[in-house]
Amino acid sequence: MYQSILIAVDVAQLEKAERLIVKAATLVDAGGKITLVNVVEEVPGYLSIDIPADLMGQARADGQAKLTALRDKFGLKAQVEIRQGAPAHEILAAASANDADLIMLASHVPDFSNYLIGATADRVVRHARCSVLVER
Repeated sequence: MYQSILIAVDVAQLEKAERLIVKAATLVDAGGKITLVNVVEEVPGYLSIDIPADLMGQARADGQAKLTALRDKFGLKAQVEIRQGAPAHEILAAASANDADLIMLASHVPDFSNYLIGATADRVVRHARCSVLVER
C-alpha cells in the first residue's frame, strides 16, 4: 500500500509506538521503507540556565537508544532519525525528506484547546502533504 512510512515516536509512550509498528508492517509495500523518528524539543532560552549543559545531547542519545531497541525488538529494517525542534514541524520535515506517503503518530488525551486530538497530531494532520494515521 505505502512505499515510505514515517512513524513519529514519543519515547515516553513506547507502547503506542509498538502498536504503530505492528500496523505499519502490514501497510508497507514489499521493498518499501519505514522510518522511526523522535523529536527532542528545544528548551526555551530562559530555562536553559537552570538545566544541565548536556541535557539535549542526553535526550538525543536516549531517543536513539530507545528507537534502535524498538526497531530491533520487531526485527524491522527501519531507519532511525532523531531530530531537534518543534515536534510538528520536525515530523513534517522528516516526512518530506523521506518522501513519506504515510505519517503515523499517536495522540495523547486532548485537553479543551485540542478537543479531538492532541496539539502535535492536530498540526501534523492539518499541514501534511500525505496521508496521516493517528492512533488513539
